Amino acid sequence: MRFQIMHESPGRMRLRADVRSMSLKQADIIDAWLRVQPGVDDVTVHERTCGVIVIYHGDRSEICRMLSGFTYENAEKMLDPQTHSSRAMNRDYMEKLVFLVIRHRIKRLFLPDPLRRAITILTTIPRFVQAVRVLSSGRLTVDVLDGIAIGASLLTGDHHTAGSVHFLLNVGETLDEWTHKKSVEDLARSMSLQVDRVWRLAEDGTKRIVPLSSIVPGDRIIVHTGHVLPLDGILEEGDVMLNQASLTGESVPVAKRPGSAVYAGSVVEEGSCVIRVTNEAGENRYDRIVRMIEDSERLKSGVENRASSLADRLVPWCLLGSLLTWLLTRNVARAVSVLMVDFSCALKLSMPLSVLSAMREAGRHKITVKGGKFMERISEADTVIFDKTGTLTKACPTVTEVIAFNGEDGQEMLKIAACLEEHFPHSVANAVVKAAEGQGLDHSEMHSEVEYVVAHGIATKIGDHRAVIGSAHFIFEDEGVRIRPEDQDCFDRLSQSVSWLYLGIGGILSAAIGISDPLRPEARLAVEALHAEGIDKAVMLTGDNRRVAGAIAGQLGIDEYRAEVLPEDKAAFIKAEHEAGRCVIMIGDGINDTPALSLADVGIAVGSGAVIAREVADVTIAAEDLRELVWLKRLSDSLMHRINRNYRFVMGFNGALILLGALGLLAPSASALLHNASTILLSMDCLTELLSNEEDGYL
Repeated sequence: MRFQIMHESPGRMRLRADVRSMSLKQADIIDAWLRVQPGVDDVTVHERTCGVIVIYHGDRSEICRMLSGFTYENAEKMLDPQTHSSRAMNRDYMEKLVFLVIRHRIKRLFLPDPLRRAITILTTIPRFVQAVRVLSSGRLTVDVLDGIAIGASLLTGDHHTAGSVHFLLNVGETLDEWTHKKSVEDLARSMSLQVDRVWRLAEDGTKRIVPLSSIVPGDRIIVHTGHVLPLDGILEEGDVMLNQASLTGESVPVAKRPGSAVYAGSVVEEGSCVIRVTNEAGENRYDRIVRMIEDSERLKSGVENRASSLADRLVPWCLLGSLLTWLLTRNVARAVSVLMVDFSCALKLSMPLSVLSAMREAGRHKITVKGGKFMERISEADTVIFDKTGTLTKACPTVTEVIAFNGEDGQEMLKIAACLEEHFPHSVANAVVKAAEGQGLDHSEMHSEVEYVVAHGIATKIGDHRAVIGSAHFIFEDEGVRIRPEDQDCFDRLSQSVSWLYLGIGGILSAAIGISDPLRPEARLAVEALHAEGIDKAVMLTGDNRRVAGAIAGQLGIDEYRAEVLPEDKAAFIKAEHEAGRCVIMIGDGINDTPALSLADVGIAVGSGAVIAREVADVTIAAEDLRELVWLKRLSDSLMHRINRNYRFVMGFNGALILLGALGLLAPSASALLHNASTILLSMDCLTELLSNEEDGYL
């Protein structure tokens, strides 16, 4: 398919597809395909006009070349089969609104008065039925107020007011439903599993990485430690421990053995397995849970729940105010004017819309927030706890030197270390493997099955000797590895400016591998900015030695640090902070951070870290810049400011409408119009960006 450039400016192209028409599905394919292309920042597709707007960076000729090669067939092959947007829903609701307006105007302009009255009575019957149903259940809600208001207008012969009120209620409800559904759908889509490639195991035993979309029921896939299950299936090979927190909320791993059913969204904490797939992508239990996210109480913050509760409690008072107005004035119009105004719509709609809009805004910054309550807690937080490796430091540590002991050869020791470490997706392990590859060392398998001890190290057998690699605590205390007397002086002179990974073979220290963990250049700025945003205590918890930890804390302006800590120590520290009455944010990236991430008021995982850390965490940020934390704190603070401002506006404005209606200064139709208009305008305001362009920068 060809595109014609209609208008162009630096970094922006407005195109028109050379086709007569474009279906919703085709528009979705173009949108999704363009978004995954290198250099493309944003895309807007208008299916009615066949127009496409592309925001990009980089070489213009590359963008043009990429567009010239587009075909629907090729695009569909590389995209997830579930690719879709809210485009169809938007069109449906737009057409519904247009139909409501046209029908109302035709009735007012062309139909005789008796027929208009009959149509009004017939179309409002469902509201009376709903009001009676609610009353019969012993509740007083806004449905009762609406039914009484319309009924009172009809009984007094004012069918014009009754029809106008019914029309305004229909428009308001349609807009409410539209905005809420779109917000929830966008959020649910951002929270779905982000797995696009898997290892497929053929029947002849060959392994191959393939797109997830090519997997069909009956295929076998391999899932390794720390990875998420992308599809439902039956466990065929391997004993594994699965974390099913994303499905059941239970954080304790569950043992699964061959023959067990396993579900997408679970994370392999220990072991590797082969899964026989039973469902295609989009038909898994996890996907069904995501589709039910609208009903999840987890989305609601405390402010939302309080607003909803208050709105329900105010309904009887509105009804009482209307009754008193009629008793004092004997004027039905004034009483109906009071009924036309309720607090429920604005309070129940504006609060969740504000939260969902903020979560979408965070999503555009590659920050995934799993519930509104977490943004509320971020706004209230006064303590932030950082893991060190991969969080305050770059997730790309490097090997600076290899010191051999026990008469061993340094290169041989590095080769053995890489052989052990290549099985585990950890930044330090990757550094060792890369160092061996950089020296051209072939680290083919030379050991039996390895045993991974979380946050400690790795143990295996090489020949008849037990080989262990890991931290000083693991090597010297847990494993009892000895240092030969003739090596003691060299060991004592090891630099304290780097972290050391120790390799022991046959109970004797064989090598020390120096790991340099470069700090993120923005880390100090991020800590300073968090202090400026109201965080009065920044803490670093690390398994590294005290000297390295102290040096890093001093460089970054950290208020407090703990060194040589285990995963349970991090969790214990957070418990102590809770007992002291502090609201805690925990930021980490590894498997060993998951207990602390679960226990904190808000657990934030770095996107480049372990899959299980991202699954357990309440928030996930991209790995590019720690100052995203500062932006998220500002966004959360702005959200709470907007919610509190909306609360004051709803109470004040609607209260004024009730007073004016009771005094006879506002007719019922005017009260309904102003009330619904204010609710719609407030909802539209709730969907706007919280942080302006000037505030969009990190600092």
